[in-house]
Amino acid sequence: MDTARESGVVLIPMRFVWPFGGTSVFLCGSFNRWTELMPMSPVEGCPTVFQAICSIPPGYHQYKFCVDGEWRHDEHQPYATNEFGIVNTIYLTAEIPGTPSPDTPPVSNMEVDEQARRMVRVTDGTVIEPGPRISDADLVVSRHRVSAFLTNHTAYELLPESGKVVALDIDLPVKQAFHILYEQGIPTAPLWDFHRGQFIGVLSAMDFILILRELGSHGSNLTEEELETHTIAAWKEGKAYLNRQVDEHGRTFSRPLVHAGPFNTLKDVTLKILQNDVASVPVIHSSSEDGSFPQLLHMASLSGILRCLCRYFRHCSSSLPVLQLPIYAIPNCTRIPEIGETNRRPLAMLRPSDSLSSALNLLIQAQVSSIPIVDDNDSLLDIYSRSDITALAKDKAYTHINLNEMTIHQALQLGQDSYTPYDLRSQRCQMCLPSDSLHKVMERLSNPGIRRLVIVEAGSKCVKGIVTLGDVFRFLLGY
Repeated sequence: MDTARESGVVLIPMRFVWPFGGTSVFLCGSFNRWTELMPMSPVEGCPTVFQAICSIPPGYHQYKFCVDGEWRHDEHQPYATNEFGIVNTIYLTAEIPGTPSPDTPPVSNMEVDEQARRMVRVTDGTVIEPGPRISDADLVVSRHRVSAFLTNHTAYELLPESGKVVALDIDLPVKQAFHILYEQGIPTAPLWDFHRGQFIGVLSAMDFILILRELGSHGSNLTEEELETHTIAAWKEGKAYLNRQVDEHGRTFSRPLVHAGPFNTLKDVTLKILQNDVASVPVIHSSSEDGSFPQLLHMASLSGILRCLCRYFRHCSSSLPVLQLPIYAIPNCTRIPEIGETNRRPLAMLRPSDSLSSALNLLIQAQVSSIPIVDDNDSLLDIYSRSDITALAKDKAYTHINLNEMTIHQALQLGQDSYTPYDLRSQRCQMCLPSDSLHKVMERLSNPGIRRLVIVEAGSKCVKGIVTLGDVFRFLLGY
């Protein structure tokens, strides 16, 4: 059928895809008068996806799949009912915007590629050509291969040959913990309960944001004495009350520690991070059946997992077709809504003159880990992240600041070695263009210390969105 010619009629090559598995799959439809079963072939690297290309005339067509001797239809495509039961439907116009081939499949399971769908429209009205088009079959194949890699490798492979991990005793004063995170340059640390002999939680930069906001609400200035009197244990109990983590007897309870073992798969670790919305999980091992005498081996993060993934596919990137997609076509990243878009969450941005208090409130309310700092033209100047709060430990700045009076510019200067002009800082402000490929973005994000890229317009550096490590993995896993 794919080589058939009808006198005076232009035949349009179409790709049909059955992505739901089977042993033998056939295609049949009105375009061959329901008289021929066309065999469908499994896609290389993804045996559960079957495809067939055939040339059919313009017009309205119906089709169905025969899977292991049973007639089936694709519920994710348009369908109707006729004398053959429920069938899928498709309507083709006589216009042929493009011709698919086995190497360049269409955007949807049952559609000819449309040039408009291959473009990404940016908010200023410009249109960029993202590169190779991606079919549903390509997406399924890519996700299958990523999932297979993550399933076949374990957290043990994330452990460095040498390094250190920092844990905090829950009886430490909050002030001391604050200084340790800043001095060690780490955003989170597991908490050790000496009396119970186990790790019970994690202290993060968000804890300090909540602490400073809570203390700041009781006075204009924060004092060192206030932080000195609060231990980590006392703060965690107070936080539980704030979050209404109280049982029927009025006693607080803590959520179970999200952690992984060295022999958990990388996919398990990734899902733990995504499902619990945390930056990292401690990798803990105990040789005892009862879990006693646990050893803290590593803090596993999406950055480390992405490095493993990039290293594995670096020399065979063609096996993951989605890597060629432009980052602005990835639905998971946060973008400025286009005109007419009402279901997209607005991108939070602030000015350098805005107060530190407004930045901390926005981090909490918008549930984001960072906020772009822009000028009056929305051009990127810097970025304020949760972890930047630890800079207040420098020279004990928290003892003489007012959150409502200190500006974001001043707060960011605390973390700098010298008072340089307010400008882009290469290590802090990592950027990418809307047209940059997913492959390029992944390579950038796999570098240590980089958790997000700000999507900017070339030249003006006007902010268009943000893509994070979590966004990339949600897309790759279809999560």
